[in-house]
Amino acid sequence: MSQAVFKKFKEDNLNSRAKRQDQEAFVELYSLYVDDVFRFVYFKLGHKEEAQDLTSSVFLKAWDYISKNSINKNKSLKALFYKIARNSIADYYRQSKGGEFSLDHESFDLKVSSQMDVSSEVEAKLELERVMKLLNNLKDDYKDIIILRHINELSWEEISQATGKSKGNLRVLLHRALKALEAEDEKSRNL
Repeated sequence: MSQAVFKKFKEDNLNSRAKRQDQEAFVELYSLYVDDVFRFVYFKLGHKEEAQDLTSSVFLKAWDYISKNSINKNKSLKALFYKIARNSIADYYRQSKGGEFSLDHESFDLKVSSQMDVSSEVEAKLELERVMKLLNNLKDDYKDIIILRHINELSWEEISQATGKSKGNLRVLLHRALKALEAEDEKSRNL
C-alpha cells in the first residue's frame, strides 16, 4: 500500500471514529490539521496570537458541533474545520469592526528543511512576505480559494463543503483569483 493510500485510509478511519464522538480520534485529527487551519487563519488575520486563539476556538467549536449533531458519513471533518474557521474569521472582523490587517511577519514560522542555507531561507521568507502582501490586496473570496487550494492543498470536494459553493463555481473563482493575483503582482512590480 502506497504512503498516500495509507494516509487517506488513516484519515478516513479517524474521520469515521471522530464522527462517532471518539475523543482520541478527534485529537489525532487535530494533530493532523491544526497547522493547516492555523496557516489559513493566520493568512486571514495577520497576527500570530489572534490566529492561535481563533484556531483553538475552531477545534473547540468543531468538537462541540460533533458532540451535538449527527454528521453525514460523506462529509469531511477537515472541511468542517475550514467552514468553522471561515465563520470565526468573519465573526472576528465583525466584532473588531473591520480592524486593519497588518502582517506579523516575525511570528510566522516557515518550515525550512535543514538542507536550506541561510540565503535560501531569507529568499523564501521574502517571497512569502511578498505573496502575503499580494493576497491582502485581493477580495476575501479570492484570498480564501487561493489559500485553501494552493497553500493548504484541499481537494475540490473539501473546499466545496467548507464554502458551500459548487466545484464548478470554485474552479471559476480560482481562475479569477489567480488572474487578480497576477494583476496585483504586475501592478506591484511596476511601482
